[in-house]
Amino acid sequence: MEQPAITILNANRIMAISTVRPDGWPQTTVVGYANRGFDIFFMIFRASQKYANITHDNRISIAVAPEPPELQQVRAVYAGAVAQEITDPAEGDAAWRLLMERHANLAGFKIPDAKEAVFMCARCKHISVLDFSQGLGHQERLSLDDAGSPRSESLGTDHWAASAGSAFEQEHMGLAAKE
Repeated sequence: MEQPAITILNANRIMAISTVRPDGWPQTTVVGYANRGFDIFFMIFRASQKYANITHDNRISIAVAPEPPELQQVRAVYAGAVAQEITDPAEGDAAWRLLMERHANLAGFKIPDAKEAVFMCARCKHISVLDFSQGLGHQERLSLDDAGSPRSESLGTDHWAASAGSAFEQEHMGLAAKE
């Protein structure tokens, strides 16, 4: 059975990525991505603030989630990762192929010039999965070792979400009983 975080990563193609600016402030932007398991591939421009931030501190945070029609359908992945520039030409070609497969809008484009753009690989280290279909606030956490294997997992429920969900259910159940 596929890990729920991988299922969510495989089903999406846009992520928010947060980096740390040299002055210590966070910066979040949105990029297209493709993944192979917990390895996330994306392309950025060398002249971008994102690239400067990553070369200064390669720890990043990502968030991936579609917009659900109902609160109970929230499914999201949040991860702390380490991003590195892909310098091997064969790995860069492979990253470009993965991105083109995930993003049909890249069809017909040539691989960007390495002087202008860079392919990055972010290796997820600490992952949280929200899955409200298992109850409001349901979350799973796992950490990966350097080989990418899970080394710890935990389940939990956000207590605010659980109490809010309980109030939501009571309100709607109360309304249904009055009708």
